[in-house]
Amino acid sequence: MVVGQNNATQTQTNHRDDCAADVTFGLSLLRLHLCDGTPWRINGSAHVASAGQDNILHIPLGKTADNAVEQFRGPSSMHVIHREPVSGGTLLFMKRPYQAGSHNLQVEYVRKTRIGWKWAWGGGYGIGESSQSITALNYMGMPELDHLSTPFPMVFGDILDPSIKKVNVKIKDKGSYNAKLTAADAGRMIWFVFLPSPAPTPFDIEGFDGEGNLIARKTITDPRDSGSVHLEMDLTLIR
Repeated sequence: MVVGQNNATQTQTNHRDDCAADVTFGLSLLRLHLCDGTPWRINGSAHVASAGQDNILHIPLGKTADNAVEQFRGPSSMHVIHREPVSGGTLLFMKRPYQAGSHNLQVEYVRKTRIGWKWAWGGGYGIGESSQSITALNYMGMPELDHLSTPFPMVFGDILDPSIKKVNVKIKDKGSYNAKLTAADAGRMIWFVFLPSPAPTPFDIEGFDGEGNLIARKTITDPRDSGSVHLEMDLTLIR
């Protein structure tokens, strides 16, 4: 991995018939954000094309959704921490083993076909801890695709501060969308929220404590963005 380029994975494929073995695959990028905010980029594990080019990629079928991801991406140390049924398939939320000073989360959309499961699209982030402020939660946006029916757009992430009990995405003139919070491994919580299409920007990610106080907020202008939302020490600044 080379520092100095950008950091959260966005891998995408063009859709054909469910039973087809070959699909047109587009550029796959992994974008993550370091704790000091310096962006960097590496090629995703499924990167087979350069910008503006099309290549044929064989996507194998799996007996289960988990198996379909493994068949496509290969063996991995990642493990599933949550399964969310969606129209046409399921979302798998996955993590790598915990490493001190960093946090990661990945989501994979797997479609159910007549003859098995097939990986469709996925992405994730790895974010280092900040020594300058207290991180309330991490996030990443997953935009919709023009050529493939998916449950996206969606924003997801993990909660790092236990005082966060509720997460909203607030869109101007469209209202607030409540995120679903669910327990992950090691007592951690993850969150995710589905947004209206097309993905509207800007929007605010808001974190609330158990008494309903707004204690964290960040305005997002890029639907593919990823990063961290920090606790606000002076609540009067964000009311």
